[in-house]
Amino acid sequence: MSKEELDKILEELAYGDSFGDVLRAKGMIPGEEKGTWLYFDLVPEQYEIRNGAPEYTGKVCVIGANLKEEELKKSFGR
Repeated sequence: MSKEELDKILEELAYGDSFGDVLRAKGMIPGEEKGTWLYFDLVPEQYEIRNGAPEYTGKVCVIGANLKEEELKKSFGR
């Protein structure tokens, strides 16, 4: 995933309601270039994306109410 794609998803998670009422999200996903990883942390109306060390598998955790799980899975490529 590119940083721009992740930024678009996190923008909606932080400021919109397309995915439900998100209270917290964090994760690590493979970046666009081989060997790069994007780490993110999010609370309502605030998020951060940073580069991190590689992991064997990506992880995404979203906490909130009325979450639209299938839409979240599609957005993060699952």
